[in-house]
Amino acid sequence: MIIISDTSVISNLVQIERLELLRHLFDVVVIPPAVLRELHQLESHEFVLTLTDWISVAQPGNHQLINELQEILDPGESEAIALAVEGKADFLLIDELKGRSVAKQYQVSIVGILGLLIQGKQRGILTAVRPEILKLREIGFRMSLGLMNEVLSKLNELPIEK
Repeated sequence: MIIISDTSVISNLVQIERLELLRHLFDVVVIPPAVLRELHQLESHEFVLTLTDWISVAQPGNHQLINELQEILDPGESEAIALAVEGKADFLLIDELKGRSVAKQYQVSIVGILGLLIQGKQRGILTAVRPEILKLREIGFRMSLGLMNEVLSKLNELPIEK
């Protein structure tokens, strides 16, 4: 299974102390060099990434596609989408709405952090998703109350009031 990740999913998982969820769900997660650079610019992320042997870096080769994508997306998203297209990835891990929309235009299957949390609970890796959603809110991750409660309802967990 080929899994490519953008910066935000890894960064947010690090911040809520759930990066290991990726390791339990996937054997290897591939990131492009631009994502690695973006992660290294964030405090504490460099240390975490040097300790993982299941995150690998691959350079996308379609520079024309990367250049086209960089006209509307940041470098990490652009390289991640290009790598997903080239490598016929099973999934691209991405949360930003614009990046998700562009990835879909290239027929790239996407999964966001909420999808990963759902998979984590369904596979018994997480006992509950609600605490993780609350942590995401604390770090500034934006999602509607309706979406949060829709996910929690499907997982038979208590809704969030506000």
